[in-house]
Amino acid sequence: MVQFFLDTASLNEIEVISRQGITEGVTTNQKIFLTEGKVDFKRRILDICRLVKGPVSVETTKRTTSEILAQAREFASWHKNIVVKVAMHGDGRGLEVVHQLTKEKIRTNMTVMMTFNQLVLASKAGATYVSLFYNRAIEAHENPLQIIRDYASLARENEGMARLIVGSIRKPEDVALAVAAGAHIMTVPFKILKQMPYNKRTEETIEEFDKAWEEFQSMKNQPIAH
Repeated sequence: MVQFFLDTASLNEIEVISRQGITEGVTTNQKIFLTEGKVDFKRRILDICRLVKGPVSVETTKRTTSEILAQAREFASWHKNIVVKVAMHGDGRGLEVVHQLTKEKIRTNMTVMMTFNQLVLASKAGATYVSLFYNRAIEAHENPLQIIRDYASLARENEGMARLIVGSIRKPEDVALAVAAGAHIMTVPFKILKQMPYNKRTEETIEEFDKAWEEFQSMKNQPIAH
């Protein structure tokens, strides 16, 4: 069954969606924290971990291999739910970091990936999760739906491959297409998750049924038909 992670650093958004029982983790990144404004980074991460029972992805921000490793170890030490996000740098340093962290039994989410090759390399390096950026892949002239299908097929045939997270979601239709293609996990912004339950015809049908019930209730003082 596909899983849903909430792409946010907002405690209010997490609380709202958690009450619906549809999400099992949270992903964050630098842009998400910029949107949150002036908050204490570590305290907010720990607050998120308090609210979420599943994985909480926290992205590294350093540039050199040694710096990324040091920061990743620090993040992982904060809470058992933390998964360290490491970007797929073109020179391979991200792969080196993920491979070393895997040896240290630190869970990782390799991120900012647009191609099938990147996903496979990240999984080979030992990543726990591999994140495909759906709409950014389209902008890079890739076919994310085919990538999802190919990776999901490969994962079915090879036990132990990284779980595929699909992010960079901009509308509910993106979610439907990615899930149907075989995504293991969708990481979705709050505003998109809020739109997903709505359907105009569903609302009209509920209203129709409510009116029918009101009419039925108004008949209770009338003689019962035999």
